[in-house]
Amino acid sequence: MTTTALKGTAVPQQKWDRHRVRIFFNKHVLTILAIAIFLFLYVPILILIIYSFNENRFVSTWTGFSVQWYRVLFEDEQMASALRLSLWVAIWSTIVSTILGTLAALAMERFRFKGRLAFDGMLYLPIIIPDIAMALSTLLFFVVLGIALSRYTILIAHVAFNIAFVAIIVRARLADMDDSLEEAAADLGADQWITFRRITLPLLAPGIVAAALLAFTLSLDDFVITFFVAGPGSTTLPVRVYSMIRFGLSPEVNAVSTLMFVASTALVVISLLAQRR
Repeated sequence: MTTTALKGTAVPQQKWDRHRVRIFFNKHVLTILAIAIFLFLYVPILILIIYSFNENRFVSTWTGFSVQWYRVLFEDEQMASALRLSLWVAIWSTIVSTILGTLAALAMERFRFKGRLAFDGMLYLPIIIPDIAMALSTLLFFVVLGIALSRYTILIAHVAFNIAFVAIIVRARLADMDDSLEEAAADLGADQWITFRRITLPLLAPGIVAAALLAFTLSLDDFVITFFVAGPGSTTLPVRVYSMIRFGLSPEVNAVSTLMFVASTALVVISLLAQRR
């Protein structure tokens, strides 16, 4: 009887000990790992931002605080030209990809048609495949068709991969929508166009805005695909930064990288806030 009683109490005690070990692991070890990952990702960026204000031209030696490299950056005509081209590509690719991606999301979420599964799989390809594969395939496409590389080939390539991101975000918004609102509008006599303009589009607006901001950020920061499909005289800002790094690091590179990081972070934060709404 005593042995049985002891065995009966030992099993719950062992389970309780394993439960306490799991709680300790979840609370402490995972927290430490999360902090270590964030430090690994963001400490180099913090160092880059700090050294963008370095007075010394040699980035490895700190001699004092200065904003002169930002002044040099704004006076650099080649950098300004690259920024203008990057903004041109980002704005137009965002507009086109947002329209096409939203239409694709509506078609995939609301309609059933032949080949829908295959089209759905193709829609995710730009997200799944590596950037280098996307860049090579896009370059091969232009070469086969005999299209000269220029700013327009960059635009086409950016639209191609941005459509997927836009469609996924808008589809997520569509999945959360209440279909009864559109049905109620139809019961009240509204046709499909009025229902879309008065009901569907306003409800989709936060998702569309978030998708557009994400597409703008991805287009502005893209380097790999742009590097392959850019022609002579079509140098975007990331490609320009890469060409500067090839000749050695300078505080000017740190300054432009800091501005790009701040702009990208701001756009991503705005995108997340828009999705929450």
